[in-house]
This record gives sequence, structure tokens and C-alpha cells, in this order.
Amino acid sequence: MKFLPRPPRPLSRDRLFEIHGERYKWLALLVVGLGTVAAVLATTSFAVAVPAMSAHFGIGQDRVQWVITGYMGALTVAMLPTPWLLDRVGFRRLFLGASGLMAVTSVLGALANDFGFVVFIRIVQGTAAGLLQPLATLVVMRLFPRGSQGRASGLLGFGIVLAPATAPALAGVLLDHFGWAAIFLLNLPFCLLATVLALYLLPQAGEAVRRRFDWLGVILLCVATLVAIEAVSALRAHGLLSARTVLALLVVALAMVLFLRHARRSEAPVVQPDLFRERGFAMGILVTFAYGLGIYASTYLIPVFLQSVLGYAATPAGLALLPAGIALAVVIPLAGVLADRRSPRWITFAGLGLFALSFVLLAWRGGDIGYGELVAFTILGRIGLGLIIPALTLATLRH
Repeated sequence: MKFLPRPPRPLSRDRLFEIHGERYKWLALLVVGLGTVAAVLATTSFAVAVPAMSAHFGIGQDRVQWVITGYMGALTVAMLPTPWLLDRVGFRRLFLGASGLMAVTSVLGALANDFGFVVFIRIVQGTAAGLLQPLATLVVMRLFPRGSQGRASGLLGFGIVLAPATAPALAGVLLDHFGWAAIFLLNLPFCLLATVLALYLLPQAGEAVRRRFDWLGVILLCVATLVAIEAVSALRAHGLLSARTVLALLVVALAMVLFLRHARRSEAPVVQPDLFRERGFAMGILVTFAYGLGIYASTYLIPVFLQSVLGYAATPAGLALLPAGIALAVVIPLAGVLADRRSPRWITFAGLGLFALSFVLLAWRGGDIGYGELVAFTILGRIGLGLIIPALTLATLRH
């Protein structure tokens, strides 16, 4: 096709620094940040559509939630081969492939009209997001000196959290005017822009490192992750002590035991268990799990609660998260500067306290909560979360 321009030849990292100077590291962060924003938009925008999809396909919320759960499960599992793929195909090709896959699935999802196909597209989209997710942190740790890593993490976090702040509101407007399928297109401009910029600004890959892929380790972790997700999603229907739930938990435990045994014997396991002997890393992972559970659960439940229990339309349900998201986006860069100057441990501790308090207040008011109260309590929690993210990233990974 002669009318299409030839993509530029990739340059080395040293050559890109010669051309752009010290600002190159910020340009690279912008490119990868746009891809991460696209992934985050796809993650957080669909909560508003749960009631509409339930009505459209005539199914219960226990099935509709797989549009979100399948995405998150695929995202989690897809992170595992990222180090191997970085060695094999390089940062540039991995980013271009993942952002391109995200764009294609966005278009296909908007055209889908079968619920099974929608879930399949969301799983593939989650796989692309999982490949993109670790790359932004890698740019911060590789390109930025120690004294400016907190500021870089904060600015990256500003864009990443502004996306879920606006995603439910934009998704609500799209849903009310064009239907749930239009929500798939919300992240498409970011995918396309990230892909084009990456062609010019991401460096050429170095020499490929060929090593065996840990298929057995990935399979065992996939089994543990997906069965655990299914067990949690089925709790409402079967109960905690049902035979199905207990069997699922036993499968998860067995898969994890087998993985740990395999990882200790393997030369290159997909996850190194020795990493968890580093106390800072292990504690950081636990805190990450706690705040991740909180932010994704609240992003999912609040719009559904407002529509299903309090009777609001999709647009005000999505707008309820907007003030909290803006507060989070404002706090994160400030917290990044603070993390470069103060102990990340105490900043994280303060943020967790505020985050937990917001959930206590939400639970206390329950079904009697007003719209304004819900927005205020969510803002309090997001301020706490804004303190956590940059400090936790540095405390976990810096050493």
C-alpha cells in the first residue's frame, strides 16, 4: 500500500538522548504513560455499564461481572511473562504489540453483540493491559536517577489516576447517549496516540536474550489465580463453607504449593520466591494487594450501588467518582515530591489510615447514605490512596 508512510527506523537509546537531551526520559515516560492510561480506562470504565448490560443480555449481575472479572484475571496473569518477553522481543516491540492489540480489541468490542464474545474480547484486552502495566514502572526505575524517581512516579501517577477519575463519568455519558458498546471506544484515542509516538520515541531493541520460558510455573499460577477468582465470584450463590467453595480453595492451595516446589528447583522460574525474603518487597506487595482490592472494588461497586440501590441514572452514577479522582490526581504528584524527601514508610502508613477510614464511613452509613456523603467519603479515601502510590512504589522497588 504505497499511500501509507513507511514507519521510522528505530534509533538507539543513546542516539535518542543525543537528539532530545535530558527531556528524552520524560518523553519516553509520556509514551508509556499513554499506553498505561489506555489500559486503566479499559479497566475502570465498565462498572457503569453493568446494569445496562444485565438488562440488554437478560442475565444476572453474577454473570455480567465477568466482563470486569475476566479482564482483571487476564491482566493479572499476563504480567507473568512480561520479563521473558522483554528479553525475547525487547521493550519497543512489546509495547507496540500490546498497545496495538488493545486498539484492535476496542474496535471489535464495540461491534460485538454476543455476551460470550464480549467476555472473550475483554479477556484479550486484559491480556494486552497486563503486558502494558509493568512497563511504566520500568521506565521510571531505568531512566530516572534516584533523586527524581518519586517526582517521575508522581507525574506518571497523575495521568494514570486521572483516567479512572474521568472514565466512569465519560462512560456514563456514552452509555446514556449511545449504549454500552460505545464504552469500548473510550480508550481507543490513547491506544492510537501511544502507538504512533512509540514508533518515533522508543529505542530499538538490544540483542535478544534466549532463555527457556517457564510454562509449568505460568500454568500453575494461572490455575491458582483463575480458580481463586471463580471461588470469590461464586460466594454469593454457594456460600463460604459449600463443597464447591472449599474444593476451589483446596485447588488454589495445591497449585500454589506445587508452584513453590517447582520454583525452588527451576533455574529461571517466572516468579522468584526469593524476592519475598526481602522484607520491604514482601510488605509492599501486601499493601499493594490491600489498596488494589479497595480501589477496584469501590470503582466497581459505587456506580452499581448508585444505579441499582439508589436509582440514579448512569451519568450521575459515573460522575460520583469524578471529584474523588481529581483529588487523587492532585495529591499524587505532591506525594511523589514528598516521597523523595521523607520516609516512604510513614507516608504509606498515613495514606492507608485515610483509605481505611473512608470505607468505615461508607459501611457506617450503608443504604441510608446520601449522594453528597458518598462523594465526600470517596474523596477522603482517594486522598489516602494518593499518598500511598508513589511512596509504596519507591519503598517496594528502590532497593
